[in-house]
Amino acid sequence: MKVLNAMQLKAGARKEEGPTFSSLTQPIQFLPYSEKTDDWAAWNLDWLELQGIEFLKLNARRLLKNYKLAKGIIDKTDYIVEPDNDYKDLMDVLTKENDSALELKFYPIIPNVINVLSGEFSKRYNKVQFRAVDDRSYNEMLEAKKTQVEEALLADAEKKLIEKMIQMGMDPASDEAKQQLAPENIKTLPEIEDFFSKSYRSSVEEWASHQLNVDEERFKMQELEERGFRDMLIADREFWHFRMLEDDYDIELWNPVLTFYQKSPDQRYISDSAYVGKIDLMTVADVVDRYGYLMSQQQLESLQRIYPARSAQYQVNGYQNDGSYYDATRSHAWNTNSPGLAYRQYTSNYMADPARGGDILTQILSQSEDLAYFGDSNLMRVSTIYWKTQRKIGHLTKIETDGEVTQEIVDETFKVTEKAIYDTSIFKNKTKDTLLQGEHIDWIWINEIWGGVKVGPNVPAMWRSSTSSEINPMYLGINKTKPGRLPFQFKGNNSLYGCKLPVEGRVFSDRNTRSTSLVDLMKAYQVGYNMVNNQIADILIDELGTVIMFDQNALPRHSMGEDWGKNNYAKAYVAMKDFQMLPLDTSITNTENAVNFQHYQTLNMEQTSRLMSRIQLANYFKQQCFDAIGINPQRLGGPVSAETATGVINAMQQSYAQTEIYFVQHSDQLMPRIHQMRTDLAQYYYSTNPSVRLSYISTEAEKVNFTINGTDLLLRDFNVFATTKTNHRAILEQLKQMALTNNTTGASIFELGNIVKADSISEVTDILRDAEARVTAQRQEEMQQQRQMQEQQLQAQAQESQMKVQMMQEEADKDRQNDITIAEIRAAGYGAGVDVNKNEINDYQDALKDIQQTTQYREQMNMKREEMVSKSSIEGQRLQVEREKIAAQTQIANTQLDIAKQNKNKYDQKKSENK
Repeated sequence: MKVLNAMQLKAGARKEEGPTFSSLTQPIQFLPYSEKTDDWAAWNLDWLELQGIEFLKLNARRLLKNYKLAKGIIDKTDYIVEPDNDYKDLMDVLTKENDSALELKFYPIIPNVINVLSGEFSKRYNKVQFRAVDDRSYNEMLEAKKTQVEEALLADAEKKLIEKMIQMGMDPASDEAKQQLAPENIKTLPEIEDFFSKSYRSSVEEWASHQLNVDEERFKMQELEERGFRDMLIADREFWHFRMLEDDYDIELWNPVLTFYQKSPDQRYISDSAYVGKIDLMTVADVVDRYGYLMSQQQLESLQRIYPARSAQYQVNGYQNDGSYYDATRSHAWNTNSPGLAYRQYTSNYMADPARGGDILTQILSQSEDLAYFGDSNLMRVSTIYWKTQRKIGHLTKIETDGEVTQEIVDETFKVTEKAIYDTSIFKNKTKDTLLQGEHIDWIWINEIWGGVKVGPNVPAMWRSSTSSEINPMYLGINKTKPGRLPFQFKGNNSLYGCKLPVEGRVFSDRNTRSTSLVDLMKAYQVGYNMVNNQIADILIDELGTVIMFDQNALPRHSMGEDWGKNNYAKAYVAMKDFQMLPLDTSITNTENAVNFQHYQTLNMEQTSRLMSRIQLANYFKQQCFDAIGINPQRLGGPVSAETATGVINAMQQSYAQTEIYFVQHSDQLMPRIHQMRTDLAQYYYSTNPSVRLSYISTEAEKVNFTINGTDLLLRDFNVFATTKTNHRAILEQLKQMALTNNTTGASIFELGNIVKADSISEVTDILRDAEARVTAQRQEEMQQQRQMQEQQLQAQAQESQMKVQMMQEEADKDRQNDITIAEIRAAGYGAGVDVNKNEINDYQDALKDIQQTTQYREQMNMKREEMVSKSSIEGQRLQVEREKIAAQTQIANTQLDIAKQNKNKYDQKKSENK
């Protein structure tokens, strides 16, 4: 060990060990990165830990009272008449008649309300959706949409073509034609638009949904959400911590009583605060499990000295300063300037002063069973702290010799390589606007998140950070050995350079007033309700009931075969209790004197009126408590007399409307930010992996596997949409019951089983919609078949009538042709023996031959006419098919042109904005 004297210290000598004292002031944050050393980071942790302990002292008492009330535990400080008691006036009135009221039992109102709301929350349906909003995802969606539109147009054209082919009689029974004509294989343009506006999911959006399912199973998110919801009801705040590990991450719900922060009054969320942290007590085993991989061998072995640390010696105020408070690791100027050595001597025991509240951590955690027996003698104080510090960056403007302008963002390590030349003929200021050539940098400061963990003994003194006889505090990083900049900076909401702390949460009702939770609204009524009900118990214990007034000399000394003796009062009481009678002996031998008192009577000493007044007062406190928060007995399942079912339903709906704000604050306002940060953190860790494989068990007990390239997650931007439904479970059960009892839905046994297994209203709705669509299709098909049968019958009847008419016409034509033929034959018969044309064939045979030729010619002409009509019809149909094909190709070309114009305009607009 090297010993330094005062002259050596004044000359600038320092010791090589770690610092002995931390500063009483906040470290400067506007420093270059090179000056933010390990000592500077440890200085920040010391100072922020002190602020956290002061913060806990201001808030812990009120929050602990709320947690006790929510658990049904009496806090007697609420009932003791003290000057700083918030309920002093109420206690003066209620204890005026009976001081024994301070021996209290708890009669629950608040625990019942908390349990009811927590139970309703566990039954609510929460839906989380992800939408990728970056340019790459948008282009992928447009490309997929364009492909489906083209396929739909081609399918429509092909459908029409096949219909024409069938009409032409070209293989109508082919399998290909039937498949193309199937309705389920044809998508219309409105269906495509609806799909991309509601159901379309890109691969990265699918990954976000699967990652949510994995994280919910891995981190037990439902359990954490229920605890966070209870914290909101009790303490009006909840805090979610995203812990970054070497190659993974973890999600924790911090205890609101042990969490401290500093934020601007108008900031709503904790991630936008200046700093946030949590101070906790841990066993050595937990410290090793949680942070052992970050510790050195020396640090780990130092943990074994935790047990003698409780006997650490501190300098006592008033003793001469012997130099123990001189920090030899720092300069002489630092030690002699403010704060002085005497002030450090005073502050060494400052935190142990009972007037300052003593050790606040022990006071907070001693309420649990973990510290009730063993205490905190072998526990380490672990402070996890994040803060925003400032980082220097520059806007580089570079002009080349050819006039090309380049703008970039550089850090403080950038060195100018080309000297800047400015035009100062008009303006003397050297800015990027007057730059002619070279490199010009405009330096600015932005925020970045640093974090660390301080592990040390839970000693009262804060400034004494290391001694030779106790454990030296260890300053660790979040995922590395030293405190420093976080590897992943959560992006800000609006600013390019914004960042968020890796702790998200909110104090929900602190706008322009002190935070007030649901328990705070009921606290005064619960205190009064406890007091009045305890007075009722005291009244019942002290009540005398009906008593007998008589002369005590009339009690017998000998009665019922026993010697009553001196304890005749007790014997008389036992006789009245066992036999419902009181024997008296007024004889001279018993009383020894004549008895003159004859006014035997009963006196009613009951306190019914006082008891009823307290009961009415208790009911008043209970009703006022319910009115203050909007809860009614119907909501709690209590009996309601003289009220109709409609009245009960209306009362419950009004109650739901008044308490809905608590569910909205947690599920609709806070949880989307939680899932946003969780998704961003998962994207950061998985984007460096060549392949991401997710495997989990779904709610239907089915194994789900999903794979995506990790590089596909780079430069993706997600928006998270979370919703929660009021009274979801009751509506879901009603839908299930209606679906199971309604025999007109047409649902199959498989669909009914899926309805029973469904966990959301949307699942039941989809199943019922599919069943209804199927039943509707079946009914339409049956109606179509019936219509076709009717049409076929009508066609058959019409065809039969037409055939009859045609047959009659044909018969008439035949008769007419027969008559003509007969007439021609008769006419020819008249010339049977005549040969006018002298062809050696009589004119009768010539006439018959002409008749046959005329008939044959007429038949040939009819056949040619029918053949020409058939060819014309076929050619017209072919031309129509060609025209429709050309129209479909033209429509596809126009659609492609519109999409190309849209993309071109979009990217042209972005380029102009960038310029």
